[in-house]
Amino acid sequence: MNIIVSNQLGVPIYEQIKEQIKAAILTGELSENAPLPSLRQLARDLQVSLVTTTRAYSELELEGFVQTMPGKGVYVKKIDQTLVRDKYRKETEKALQIAVQRGKLAGLSMDELHKMLDEMEEAIE
Repeated sequence: MNIIVSNQLGVPIYEQIKEQIKAAILTGELSENAPLPSLRQLARDLQVSLVTTTRAYSELELEGFVQTMPGKGVYVKKIDQTLVRDKYRKETEKALQIAVQRGKLAGLSMDELHKMLDEMEEAIE
């Protein structure tokens, strides 16, 4: 797993770390029970403070992606794919609702919005 952080993104460093680890878990790059680097090691590797890595790991644990085993480290938890799908579906619906509302304010038709989605999908592939 290769984590890259940047002060230029306007996104807090702990959030960048959290999202990249979460993505690695969801894509299977990090499998169930895989150990994560220690807080201190990750802080050293990324040249960030221990507080930053602690916050990233704490939020991952609150969201149910990792589990801390005192004296042993932090490990990837078994992910319930149904819960993950439902969570991302709700987030997607919310984002699309906002996009449709803004598109209507801009005078865009539904066909134009569909075309934009198709173009975005092609750009991602």
